[in-house]
Amino acid sequence: MSLRRHVAILACLLLSACGFVDFDKAPVGRFDGSLLVMWVGEGDSSGDGRFVYVPSRTRPLTFYRDRPGVEVTTIQPDLMYTDGGSIPKAGQLFNGFSPWGYAPAYMVHDWLFVARHCLIDGDANEAEQKIAGMEFQESAEIIAEAIKTLVATGKVQNNDVAPRVISGAVAGPFAYERWTVQGACKDDRVSQEHRREVEAAFAQRSGARLRTLGAPAARIVAEISF
Repeated sequence: MSLRRHVAILACLLLSACGFVDFDKAPVGRFDGSLLVMWVGEGDSSGDGRFVYVPSRTRPLTFYRDRPGVEVTTIQPDLMYTDGGSIPKAGQLFNGFSPWGYAPAYMVHDWLFVARHCLIDGDANEAEQKIAGMEFQESAEIIAEAIKTLVATGKVQNNDVAPRVISGAVAGPFAYERWTVQGACKDDRVSQEHRREVEAAFAQRSGARLRTLGAPAARIVAEISF
C-alpha cells in the first residue's frame, strides 16, 4: 500500500470516519468578498481559543456554486463562532490538515451547520431559512466544491490527499450527528459580550475611541480577500 494511501486512511480515522463524496467530480464555483476571523478569548482545553467569523461590512464572503439543479446556489455566512476545520490535533500533523488551511470553505460549511441547528430548533432567521430543504449529503458536497474552488483558483496548493479526506469526513457519521443535534441554536448564536468585542475591533480599526463601547477589542487573526 502506498504512503499516500496510508496517510489517507489514518487521517480519515482521526477525523472520525468518512462517508463518500466524489471530490474529483465536484464542480468549481466562485468565491467573492472577504473573510475576517477574530479571536475573542481562550476557549476551553480542546482548542486554541474562541474564534468568531465576522462578515465584512462592505464585501462579505460569498460562495457561488456552479452545480446545475440545486436549490441553494449562493452561500453567504453570517456572524458565528468557528474553530476552522475542526481538525483533531493529531490530524494536524499531516500536510493539508491545518484547521485554517481551507478557511473560506470551512466558514461556508460551518454556517450551514449553524443554520441547520436553528432550523431544527425553530429559531432560524431569514438567511438560515434559505437552506431549509438541504440534505446532509449536500452539505458535504458543498465543502468539496469550495475546497476545489480554492485549489483551482490558486488560493491554496494542490494536495492529493487532504481535500478528498476532508470531503469524506464531513460526510461521515460524526458530522451527521452534529447536523441533526437538537438544542444547539442558542449556543451557536454569538453572545452580546462577544458582539461588543467585535464592534470594538472595528472601531479600533477605524480609529474610533474604544471606551465608549464598554468592551475590549477582539483581535483580528485572519483576513483573506477575493
